[in-house]
Amino acid sequence: MRLVIQRVKNASVAVDGAVVGAIEKGFLILIGICSEDTKEIADKMLHKALGLRIFEDTEGKTNLDLNTVDGKVLLISQFTLYADCRKGNRPSFTNAASPVIAEPLYEYIIKECEFLLGKERVQTGRFGADMKVSLLNDGPFTVVLDSDEILTKVHS
Repeated sequence: MRLVIQRVKNASVAVDGAVVGAIEKGFLILIGICSEDTKEIADKMLHKALGLRIFEDTEGKTNLDLNTVDGKVLLISQFTLYADCRKGNRPSFTNAASPVIAEPLYEYIIKECEFLLGKERVQTGRFGADMKVSLLNDGPFTVVLDSDEILTKVHS
């Protein structure tokens, strides 16, 4: 799983010209899912993301987490985070999970995020849709989390 977390002053996502999700201060999280991802990986990645202390305190140090600043979250599925550009100029997306795997896991992440933060603090895009995402990146401050680097995977 790959998460691109952007600290934002505001962000929104539109589908067919209509805004389907919008937040003020918080995180825009782009979510890439691969075929090996599980609910357990999603849980660990979500807890890591939501616990990031990347908001400034009164001294200007990045020391505060999302809950401390009462931030919101906009979750967007983005299979292109698994683009493989090693060969040629046309990316391959064979490492991205198929919609049959990715959509239920994306929906699971939404439900878990709503459970952890409260439904009123979570907004989403629409899985598989052509989305137009707008944001005002605060900093800019962007963090990339990759489960292959963050988590120790156990292979049998």
